[in-house]
Amino acid sequence: MSIFIGGAWPYANGSLHLGHVAALLPGDILARYYRQKGEKVLYVSGSDCNGTPISIRAQQENTSVQEIADRYHAEFSQCFSKLGFSYDLFTRTDAKHHHASVQEIFLSLLQKGYLSKKTVEQAYCQKNNQFLPDRFVEGICPYCKQRARGDQCDHCSSILDPLELEDKRCKICGEEPVIKKTEHFYFAFSNFQKELENYVKQAEDNQLWNENAVSLTKRYLREGLPDRAVTRDLPNGIDVPLEGFEGKKIYVWIEAVAGYLTASMEACKAKGLHVDDYWNSETISYYVHGKDNIPFHTVIWPSILLGLGRKSLPTHIVSSEYLTLEKRKLSTSQNWAVWVPYILQKYDPDSLRYFLTINAPETRDTDFSWREFIYSHNSELLGAYGNFVNRTLKFIQKAYNSKIPNRQVSKEIIASTDEVYRSAGNWIERGKSKKALEEIFAYIRSANRYFDQQKPWEQVKNDKEAGEITLANCTFMIVNLAQLLEPFVPFSTQKIRAMLGITNLEWRLQPTLPEEILSVTPLFARLDLGLIEEELNLLIMGQKHS
Repeated sequence: MSIFIGGAWPYANGSLHLGHVAALLPGDILARYYRQKGEKVLYVSGSDCNGTPISIRAQQENTSVQEIADRYHAEFSQCFSKLGFSYDLFTRTDAKHHHASVQEIFLSLLQKGYLSKKTVEQAYCQKNNQFLPDRFVEGICPYCKQRARGDQCDHCSSILDPLELEDKRCKICGEEPVIKKTEHFYFAFSNFQKELENYVKQAEDNQLWNENAVSLTKRYLREGLPDRAVTRDLPNGIDVPLEGFEGKKIYVWIEAVAGYLTASMEACKAKGLHVDDYWNSETISYYVHGKDNIPFHTVIWPSILLGLGRKSLPTHIVSSEYLTLEKRKLSTSQNWAVWVPYILQKYDPDSLRYFLTINAPETRDTDFSWREFIYSHNSELLGAYGNFVNRTLKFIQKAYNSKIPNRQVSKEIIASTDEVYRSAGNWIERGKSKKALEEIFAYIRSANRYFDQQKPWEQVKNDKEAGEITLANCTFMIVNLAQLLEPFVPFSTQKIRAMLGITNLEWRLQPTLPEEILSVTPLFARLDLGLIEEELNLLIMGQKHS
């Protein structure tokens, strides 16, 4: 069985914030889990370096698109690495291989008859003498009457055409654009209406998609799929490879989503693998992203794949809801955000991975608060998980000179541990990482209760055999926690394996106990509660100076 996992591509126009991590983290959990199971996994993503947001940032800073893209791609790569994201390839959309492959995809769709030329009207800024990309046009959404960009309304999730907006304004100069004619290629999305309806029904019947993906996609299909322009008059991007279309670019609706395939091709080339092994009708694929990206993954990309004649349509859509910050919507423009480079300088990446998984916005919006983050670290990671590991191993180190008692582990504990593997694995495969982690931490809490009830510090004095059985049982649970928690908090599980000399990494019951403890080091340090007020003050001050 082959597994493909695609994480959404963040725009390289600004630093990552916690909302990005909350949406993308399920992809790494899936990749680590399936690798532990021994499956063939391909996990890719990259920086979107061709989008309009990069052009806007470059103009604001009076610099080049290349400089902005280079800066943030490097920062993204570093942040994902520090967070433990295990991409097989994290690339970028301005890479040569991506440009060449996207142009091939464009020409293939043209040859198959799915692209056609149309003369259309488009917003044009007279002050800057340029046609405006969709995101350069802002105005009022015709459906919900809220402020919106020209490509999509974040309030009602409608896919828009800039000309539909009311009170249109150019994002560059703030003036009202004029409407001029230009020629572009349109993709025949309408050709795939019926196939997509059947595709979504099958996904819904088999519970393969998150509910928000099903409901939004069904809404788009009820409204009918219009043919959409897939070339644009853009300042940067991938050139349309046809005479007469010089200066025009292939639009994000083909170009960015095609990154999943082009990155797969490049990764397989580097590893000596066959890309078709991960892109066929038998492949299980997961597309991991936020709810604002749903139509790209459930309508646009499947239509393109159908147009190319590929049967490897997305099987699982893992589309999160939004993460709020201190009960308010994240706002990058107002600096109401926790930036990933900042939080990784001060806090353990496992603390962040744990909090954003146990509070994952899987079915509804969830909130990040500094108070809950600090308390979660101290009570769950340190107090429950770290404490169980530390006190068990410290006691063996002291009472048995680091030699782990060679006793038979109880059948009840073996059975309950095996059940955690089965149940948590089932949740992970369904894209429900939060449920999986909840089950594992319920197991940790039961392990702590067992330690307290057995009181090995008394048993080793009064009933040595009983005490040794207790310590063997607890060590058995720790050995298996080093496997069960690997997809979620990999930095701490690496510490456990180092302390116990464990070399294997598998998603199955580990029945054998190590002979001795090599070392004992705390998994986590306690966080000072004074950090809560300190971080809140920094957040508020940052907003004031934005």
